[in-house]
Amino acid sequence: MFPIDLKSDTVTRPSQEMRRAMADAEVGDDVYNEDPTVHRLEEKGASLTGKEAALYLASGTMGNIVALLTHCSRGDAAIVGADSHILNYEGGGLSALGGILPLAANDSSGII
Repeated sequence: MFPIDLKSDTVTRPSQEMRRAMADAEVGDDVYNEDPTVHRLEEKGASLTGKEAALYLASGTMGNIVALLTHCSRGDAAIVGADSHILNYEGGGLSALGGILPLAANDSSGII
């Protein structure tokens, strides 16, 4: 099995088969929770991770913020790695959107 690199949409180049799949994908309005492709993706994600449900988010940045908003309230602080993406590359979204103060801790390979 080959690893899937999801760090950026510029890393992976779609094959012709992938382009056909995108063009042929059944779509619906995501605002009204009517996109069957997203529903299948979430179901597959839940199945692969052994969870009862999964939520598709459009970016890793969004995922990081949603994860911390789930665990923190406005005015809380969150300990994050000093080299973490959320601290160094996400433009202060955690503070701006959630009112959460990131506190940097020295880490080794993402392990605090």
